[in-house]
Amino acid sequence: MVLGKAYTLSLVTAFDPARLTLPPEDRALSPHTGWTRAHWAAVADHLLLSLRPFFTSTRSQVRLPGPVSSSGADSDGLEGFARSFLLFAFRLAGERGADPHGFLDGYRDGLVAGTDPRNPERWVLPAEQAQAEVEAASIALGLQLTRPWLWDSLDDEARQRVVDWLALNPVGWYPDNNWLWFRITVETFLASVGGPHDPARIAADLARIEDYYQGDGWWADGALRNYDYYCGWAMHLYPLLWAGSEGSTAFGSASLAPVFRARLADFLDDFTALIGADGMPVLQGRSLIYRFATAAPLWMGALSGASRQSPGLLRRAASGELRAFLERGAVDARGLLTMGLYGEWPAMAQTYSGAGSPYWASKGFLGLLLPADHPVWTAVEEPLPIEQGDVRRVIRPAGWLVSGTAADGIVRVINHGSDHALEGDRTGDSALYGRFGYSSVTLPPLTGDAIDDPADSMVGAVDAAGRSTHRTGFARGAIGDDGGAAYAVSVADAHWVDSSVDGPAYDHGAGRTGRVTDGPLLATASVVRGSWEVRATRRLPRVGTVADPLPVRVSGWPLTDDAEAVTETGHGMVAIQADGLRSELRALPGIGGGEIAASVRTETGVSPIGRITAIPRLEFAEVAEGDVVVAAVRLGRGAEEAPSSRVVVTRDDVAILQVTWPDGALSTVRIG
Repeated sequence: MVLGKAYTLSLVTAFDPARLTLPPEDRALSPHTGWTRAHWAAVADHLLLSLRPFFTSTRSQVRLPGPVSSSGADSDGLEGFARSFLLFAFRLAGERGADPHGFLDGYRDGLVAGTDPRNPERWVLPAEQAQAEVEAASIALGLQLTRPWLWDSLDDEARQRVVDWLALNPVGWYPDNNWLWFRITVETFLASVGGPHDPARIAADLARIEDYYQGDGWWADGALRNYDYYCGWAMHLYPLLWAGSEGSTAFGSASLAPVFRARLADFLDDFTALIGADGMPVLQGRSLIYRFATAAPLWMGALSGASRQSPGLLRRAASGELRAFLERGAVDARGLLTMGLYGEWPAMAQTYSGAGSPYWASKGFLGLLLPADHPVWTAVEEPLPIEQGDVRRVIRPAGWLVSGTAADGIVRVINHGSDHALEGDRTGDSALYGRFGYSSVTLPPLTGDAIDDPADSMVGAVDAAGRSTHRTGFARGAIGDDGGAAYAVSVADAHWVDSSVDGPAYDHGAGRTGRVTDGPLLATASVVRGSWEVRATRRLPRVGTVADPLPVRVSGWPLTDDAEAVTETGHGMVAIQADGLRSELRALPGIGGGEIAASVRTETGVSPIGRITAIPRLEFAEVAEGDVVVAAVRLGRGAEEAPSSRVVVTRDDVAILQVTWPDGALSTVRIG
C-alpha cells in the first residue's frame, strides 16, 4: 500500500501493542510526524528486547528465523549480534551509561564468549568467512562508543581475546568499495587500545576511498557507477564517526574532518529532496532491506554540525522515514525486522543477506547518541523540501534529475548516470540501478521475466520473442537545468542478455551476465518538469553498417497494488491507475517509427510493495536509423495536461528536441 501525506495506518498493524508502548504524540514539537526522542527510544528498546529469545546460550550469536545467507548460519548469527550491538551502543552512549533494560550485561557476555576460541558458538574468523570483516567494524564502532561502560569493564584476558579476534580482520582481502571503511574503523580502534595495526594500510585505504568521491557531496560505492544509499549510510557515516574517534588523529583526522563535514553538508542538500511527503525515500539501489538506515546521514548532519539544514528539518526527515517504514510493516508481531521492504518479502534480499542483515537499520538510530536537550530533539519540526513546494534538482555526479511535486508529495528520479557498472559493460540491467525512473512510491519488478526483459521505465529495441534490450554500460551525455526544466542525455549500446546460460548468479546488486546479442545504438534525452518527463530516443547509425528497422518499446512507471490497475487507452496513449496513483504514456510527434501500439504489462508476485504490478507501454513498430520516437511519461495523482514537443534535425544531422510546457515555457535539448 502507498500512503499519501496523511499517516492513515495505526502502529498496531506493525507491532504487537502488548509488547510496545509508545508515548503520546507531540504535535506542538513535531507537527509533521508527532514523534519525539522518546518515540525513537521506545522503538529502539522494543527492537533490542525482541531479540532476547534469539540469543544463543553463550549470548555470542543472535540466530533469527528466516533464510540463511550465502555466508552460512554462523556468519548470520554473528551478523545478528554485531548489528544489534551497534543499536545497543547508540542507546547506551546516548543515555550516558544508563541501562534500565540490562542490555549491557548480555552484550558483554556475548562479546567475551564470541571471541573465545574454545567456545563452540565462537564468532567465525575472517579466513573462514569474509563477512566477519563487515561485522568486525560494528563491533569496533560499538566498543568505541561505549568504551567507559563496556571496554573499560573487561578484564585483561577478555580484552586480549577481543583484540586478537579484531586483529585477524584487516589482513584479508577487501572489496574495492565501502568495505575499506570497515578496515579503517577496526584498525583505528585497535590502535587506540594498543593493538596491532598497520598505519601504511590505513593511509592507503584513505587514499583509495578518496578516489570514489565524485563531487557535490556524492560518493560512488567503489569504482563502478554505484550511486545509492551507501553514499549516506556508509560513505558519510563512517568518515565522521572515525574522525571523532580516539586514536584517529594519528592518521590525519584533524585535517580530514572539515573536508568530510563540508561534503556531508552538500550531500544533505540533495538528500532531503529525495524524501517523499509521506516519509518514504526514493526506492533505488541495493540493500533496501536496511530500510530506515537511510536516516543515518540526517543524524550525522546534526551530530557533526555539518548540515546547512535546520535541526527541525533533519528530525522531521528522519522521523518521517522511521514512521513510514514501521507503518508499512517493517517490524513484525514478534518485534523483528524482517527480510523485505515493507513487510516480509525474502526475494528482496541479495544473496549475501541473512536474517540478521536487516539490523543494519540500526544505523538509522544514530540520533540517539545525541542527548534529549540537543537542538535536533528540541527544535520544532520543519517541513521537508517537498512540503515547501515543488522540487527540481540536478545531481550531476549520479546523473540524476530530481523532480518532486508538492501537490501529491511524490519525489521522482530520472536516471542517466547510475547502472552499477562501467561505461561499455555488456551485462544485464539491474532493476534497482538501470531504469530511467525511480520514485518514492514505486518499485521496479524485482523477480521473474523482468530480469532478462526490462519492463518498466525503459526504452529498448524488441526482439522476435518480445524481449527488450538492456542499457547497462551506456555513455553519459549532457545534464543540467535551463531554468524551466531539467534535462539529461545518455547513449546506450543496447543489447539483449540471456542470463539463463550462466545459471544462478551471486547477487550483489549488479545486473546479471549471460549470452549477449547486439542491438541498436539508442540515444535518449529526458526533459523533466513537475510530474512529466518528455523522453526522446534516436536510433543512431553504426559506422560501416546498414541496419533494418526494428520495433522500439517505451515503458512507463510501474504501479503496484493488491488489486488490478484500471486501464485507459487511446490513440498513441495508455494510462493506468492504482491505489490513487496514475502512470501514463503519451506518444508525441517524432521522426518515423511506424505504427504505435499501446499495451499494459501485468506481473504478479514480483514486488515487495504489493501483489500486482502494472506497467504502461508504447511500441513503435518500425524504427530505422535516424528515427526519433518521443513520449510524454508521467507519474502522479489525478490527470494533468501534457506537454507538447517537436523534433528538429539540423543540416549536420543533429536532432534537437523542443518541449513546450502547458504554460508556454520552452525547453530545448540535443538528443545524443
